[in-house]
Amino acid sequence: MTAGESLRARDLGVPFDGEPGEWNAITDVPGVEVGYETVIADEPVALRTGVTAILPRGRHDLSGACAAGIAVLNGNGELTGRSWIEEAGQFQTPIAITNSHAVGAVHRGIDAWLASHDPAAAAQWMLPVVGETWDGYLNSINANAVHPEHATRALDSAASGPIAEGNVGGGTGMNCYGFKGGTGTASRIVRSGDRAWTVGVLMQANFGSRAELRVAGHRLGPDSQAPNPMETTGWFERDTASDARAAPGAGSVIVVVATDAPLLPDQCRALARRVPLGLARTGTTGSHFSGDIFLAFSTANADGLRSRMGAQRVEVDTVEHIAWGSIDPFYTAVVEATEEAVVNALVAARDMTGRDGHQSFALPHDEVRKAFGRLG
Repeated sequence: MTAGESLRARDLGVPFDGEPGEWNAITDVPGVEVGYETVIADEPVALRTGVTAILPRGRHDLSGACAAGIAVLNGNGELTGRSWIEEAGQFQTPIAITNSHAVGAVHRGIDAWLASHDPAAAAQWMLPVVGETWDGYLNSINANAVHPEHATRALDSAASGPIAEGNVGGGTGMNCYGFKGGTGTASRIVRSGDRAWTVGVLMQANFGSRAELRVAGHRLGPDSQAPNPMETTGWFERDTASDARAAPGAGSVIVVVATDAPLLPDQCRALARRVPLGLARTGTTGSHFSGDIFLAFSTANADGLRSRMGAQRVEVDTVEHIAWGSIDPFYTAVVEATEEAVVNALVAARDMTGRDGHQSFALPHDEVRKAFGRLG
């Protein structure tokens, strides 16, 4: 799948607030690059998985520090590198998103790739940021299918411009609101006088129950005629040899927020805390069995938050930042872009059959068009 092959939510008539960037993607933030490695196979087992990679400053500055902050809505998930981000308010590596059981392999792949592409930085220490969501309904998640080289290929493919959504990269085997889910992205422009900044969001959407989904106020989930076997069949009982039922809404969502606005680490954390407001616009109430973890970072202040060993004297860095009293438009941008990224993931996704014949059906485009007056 390449960018441009899939329809997006706006193409089906869904109205959204705010002004998107040129590509309505996280790559509208200058310097940010995204790459994918998609793993699909049927022999010897069914594989529906992959890796999504983000280079925060692009390949021209692989280890430059980015101010960063993390927020968690529900903690049944993983994001590596979190302790250092909380300690130093920054990170200096690529970001990747994959399936729950592949975090270690992807972490090793980033280490190897950085050691090859930025050996001076790798000689000190590396704490890659790797997030995950669970794709075990469609994917043979215990088959050890994702290897370090999949992460390196995703990093090698990273580029700016429009990016693919839906069944791609780490989002390949994911489900959202009882429909096929996956990768989604969107962006917003924040303007003030003659200045402008961009806020971009990329998510791996694998959360929510069918009964919850609302799109711009329309009950597209509960009113949909699409089959919902993930929530209505006994696959989990068979897998676990028990009478346990899969909990609707279990899954997870990893959301990465990027901006070129100069922000302090605490301001990045404040942006990350606004992500759940955008998710809630689409209906989720947050499941106990979901890992909902959000990272926000700023590409401004390229030299202001460096952390390198070997300084012979005390150094003083200087950073600029958006005044706290002026930050509300950035909160708005996060909420708007998050909401749209969810719906973009649902619209871009396609029906998929995975392991043991498990099926996941995409949100029907005709139902979306009808809800927003594009049919009949």
